[in-house]
Amino acid sequence: MNDKNLESNIVKIIGKIVEPIEFSHEMYGEGFYNFKVKVPRLSDSVDILQITVSERLITNMDLSIDTYVKLHGQLRSYNRYIDNASRLILTVFTREIRVLDDEQERGELLKQPNEIYLDGYICKKPIYRTTPFGREITDLLLAVNRPYNKSDYIPCIAWGRNARFCENLSVGDHIKIWGRIQSREYQKRHNDDDIETRVAYEVSIFKLEYIENDNNRLENC
Repeated sequence: MNDKNLESNIVKIIGKIVEPIEFSHEMYGEGFYNFKVKVPRLSDSVDILQITVSERLITNMDLSIDTYVKLHGQLRSYNRYIDNASRLILTVFTREIRVLDDEQERGELLKQPNEIYLDGYICKKPIYRTTPFGREITDLLLAVNRPYNKSDYIPCIAWGRNARFCENLSVGDHIKIWGRIQSREYQKRHNDDDIETRVAYEVSIFKLEYIENDNNRLENC
């Protein structure tokens, strides 16, 4: 296993469990479970994030609703076919998990409850746009290498000055980003009477670094 791949995708989350833990799948005889946590932002908003964890990490651990947990892991992506269409699903794949029983410790950790670092390659032409309120935004799709010759494809969003910089990036460019994982609801209209509310996940970029003269430049994605 390439340790550099483990270091290219680092997530730290502190939040409260808001949905019961449930079985997800089994791989090579090891069971995996999903649950969701509510993670506060610095504003009054919150993000509801999906977590995936191995059964071997949660033996004899109380993961009931309203329990606070601290997680270290990676943001993983996979495609799932739903209603005859492929959707990109994002989940925090947990490598370490700890229940936070101490209220004082929990309060200190919640000052920085949602952090992510990604080292990857632009996988799709960036899309620059402005909101009705004049905010500048650029949407990116980042390919991040994973062990065993796999990759995760992670939607990211840059704001303001970062958005203007990212507008001129090309497919294959190598960047490092720091930010947080965010969730947002949107509505998908199937017809005049059928409107479905969905949740999208993306990384909101706080800081980025462009890697020049990279011999590993990605040309196809």
